[in-house]
Amino acid sequence: MSRPATILIDVHLQKTPAEEHDASLQELRQLIETLRWDVVGTLTQKLQSPTAASLIGPGKLEQLSELVKAPYKAESVVFDHELTPTQVRNIREATGVGVYDRPAVILEIFHRHARTKEARLQVELARLKYLAPRESVSGAKERKGGGRGGRGVSESFHEIERREVRDRISALHRELKVVHREQAERRRHRDGLPKVAIVGYTNAGKSSVMRALTASEVLVADQLFATLDTTVRALQPETQPRILVSDTVGFIRNLPHDLVASFRSTLDEALDASLLLHIVDASDPALRSHIQVTKEVLEGIGAGKLRSLLILNKIDAVNISQKALLKKEFPEAIAMSALNPKDVEALRTRLVSLFLDDMAQVELVVPYGKEGVLAGIRKNMHVLSESYEDKGVCLKVNANSGTVTALKGRLAS
Repeated sequence: MSRPATILIDVHLQKTPAEEHDASLQELRQLIETLRWDVVGTLTQKLQSPTAASLIGPGKLEQLSELVKAPYKAESVVFDHELTPTQVRNIREATGVGVYDRPAVILEIFHRHARTKEARLQVELARLKYLAPRESVSGAKERKGGGRGGRGVSESFHEIERREVRDRISALHRELKVVHREQAERRRHRDGLPKVAIVGYTNAGKSSVMRALTASEVLVADQLFATLDTTVRALQPETQPRILVSDTVGFIRNLPHDLVASFRSTLDEALDASLLLHIVDASDPALRSHIQVTKEVLEGIGAGKLRSLLILNKIDAVNISQKALLKKEFPEAIAMSALNPKDVEALRTRLVSLFLDDMAQVELVVPYGKEGVLAGIRKNMHVLSESYEDKGVCLKVNANSGTVTALKGRLAS
C-alpha cells in the first residue's frame, strides 16, 4: 500500500540560529515519518520575517502550487511553523491540498495513538480547539453564495457550526472532569507511597526504562509519541514499602498549548511524584535543547522544583570521548542503557536507597476494626514489629513523612 505523499516547506527565518533551525526541521521529518507519510519534495525559503498572507512569499506559493501536481501528486504540504487560520486558507486555496503546520502534525499523531478513553477525549478537545478556527475560516468563504440572500444563509450555517463546536467542547470538558475525578480518587488510594515519575523528551527511551524497572508490558516503539497514556506500576522486584513508577507523555519543542492543557491530568502524575526521572537520549546531538524543553514544560505545570535525577539513557550508543564529555558536563547524571540489566539494577538500587534515606522509624496504633488500614500497612510499609494491645494493633514501621501523614488521615476518617 502506497504511503501518502507530502511536500515539506522549509522556511528559515533570519532570527533563528542555523543549528536550532536544522534540529527543528529534522524533528519535523521524524514526526512526518511517524505518520508514515513520504516527503516527496522540499521547498526552501529564507525570510527576514514571515509573510502575513501565506508565511512564504507569493512567488514561492505559486511554485508550491505547481510542485504538488505531477510528478509528485502530493496530497498535503507541511510547514515547520505555526500557521494562522488565514494562512491555512490561502495556502489551501492556492494548492488544493491539505495544509499542515507543525502543531497540526503533532495533533494528528496524538489522534492516531490515543488508546484509552481519557486520551481520546483529551486529543479530541485539543484538535477542536486548535483546528476548528482554521477549518471554519477555510470553509466560510467556500460556503458563501452570491447576493444578499446567499450570504445570509451561509453565515447562518457558519454560526450553527460554531455553536456545535462550542457545545462539543463543553461536553468534552464535562466528560474529562468525570475521568479526572476518577483518576484523583485512584491517586488518593496511592497517597503516601513513594512515587517516581518518568519524564523526558519524546523517544528518549522513557517506555524502555519503565518496562525495565517494572517488568511491565508497556509499548516500546522507535517513533515519536508512541505512547500517550499514563501507566503506573510497582518497582520490581517489589520493595517494602512499594515504590510506584509512572510514565508520562513525551515532550517536544513547540508542543501545542491546547495539548499541554488537555493532558494536564496525565502530567499531574509528575506533580504527584516524590522523584522525577528525567530521561535523556545521550546519543542525540540535540540532548541539551531536549533537557531545556523538558524543564520548561515541567516549570509550566508547576513541577520545576521537584527533586529529579537526570538519566543519560542509550549510553551504549555513545563513543568513549563523548561519554567523557557528558560525565564532565553532567557529573550528577546516571549514564545507562535500559537494555543493560546491570544498568537497570544499579538504577533500581539507587532509587531504593534514595527512598530509604527519607524514612524514619515510627510507632503506630491501628484500632481494632480498621483491618483495611492494617492490611495496607503490611503490604506497603516495612513493618519492624507488631503486637496486639488493648487499644489496638501496635506497630513499629519504617516510613517516610508523606506515608505517615496519609496513614493518619485514613485512621482519623
